[in-house]
Amino acid sequence: MEIHAVFEGGGVKGVSLAGAVKASEEAGVTFSRVAGTSSGSIVASMLAAGYDGAGMNRIIRATSFRSFMKRSPVFNTRIIGPPLRVLLKKGLYSGEALESWIRGVLERKGIVRFRDLPSGKLSIIASDITNGRLVVLPDDLPSYGIEPGSFEVARAVRMSCSIPYFFDPVMLRLSARASQGKSFAEQFVYMVDGGLLSNFPMWLFDEDTKEGGPQVPVVGYQMVGRAEPHPNRITGPFSMLQALVETMLSAHDERYIEHEKVVRTVKIPTLGIGTVQFELTPEQSDALYQSGYEAGREFFRKWRPGPHA
Repeated sequence: MEIHAVFEGGGVKGVSLAGAVKASEEAGVTFSRVAGTSSGSIVASMLAAGYDGAGMNRIIRATSFRSFMKRSPVFNTRIIGPPLRVLLKKGLYSGEALESWIRGVLERKGIVRFRDLPSGKLSIIASDITNGRLVVLPDDLPSYGIEPGSFEVARAVRMSCSIPYFFDPVMLRLSARASQGKSFAEQFVYMVDGGLLSNFPMWLFDEDTKEGGPQVPVVGYQMVGRAEPHPNRITGPFSMLQALVETMLSAHDERYIEHEKVVRTVKIPTLGIGTVQFELTPEQSDALYQSGYEAGREFFRKWRPGPHA
C-alpha cells in the first residue's frame, strides 16, 4: 500500500518515529511522498534518501544527541555565558553540528541537494520570522530567488530544527535578483523551527487527494503525551525566554486535530520525555522506538483507506 506520510516535530522524541516507520513497512506500506517539521524533517529526509526504519534506528542508536549541543568555550562560562550567547548569536547552540550530522547521513545515500531526489518526494517546513510566513522547502525557495533543486537538504533540515533560542536561527540570503532595491540588511531573512507555525502539516498533501486520478492516502505520524510537568522558575528575562519556548513546544502536543485527520493519524505515546531532553539514555531511546513501533503496528492493523484518507 502506497501512502503520503507527514511526520510531526518533537525534538528528541523523534526517535519514536523510526519505530513507527518500521511497523508501517512490516504492514506493507511504501512511502510515495514524505514531509516533516523539525525532528519529523529528519525522519522524512532519511526516508526520502532510501533509509528504512531499521536503518534509522541503527543510526540513531549510534548518535549522541548531546553532540549537537556545541558552542564556543567562552559561552560556557557559568551564569553569564549562555545568556551572552543568546544575546549575540540568538541561540544557546549553533546547530552546525546537527546540520553536519544529517549531511553525512544523507551523503551516504548519494543525496546532497533536492535535485538528487525525485521531484516532490520531500517537503520540509520552516518558519521565516523575518517576513512572518510559513515556508515549504524546497517549493517556496523561488520567492527568495533560489533555484529549488540547488538547495542543500541538510540545510533545510537544520532550518526546520532550529528551535527558537535553543539553536541559532539560520540566515538565508536573497539572490542578487531578489535583493534588488533592498538594503544590505534587508537581503537576509531568519529561518527557525517549522513547528513555530505548523508542527504537524497534515494539510500539505491534501490537494493531491482532491485532484483527478488515483488517490494516495495521507497518513500522519504524531507524538502525543506531555513531558513530566515541572514548574518554570522565572528569575529574569533569560529564564522567561526559556519558559516561553518550553511552553510553546509542549503546547504542540495538545494541539487539536480535526476528526477526519485523527482517523488517519498514528498516535505515538512519548513516555513523558521532553522535546529538548538531549541526554537520552539507551533505555529511553529503545523505549521510544518501541512505543512508535507498537503504535504503528496497532494503527495499520485496524486502518483502511477511506474517502477522507
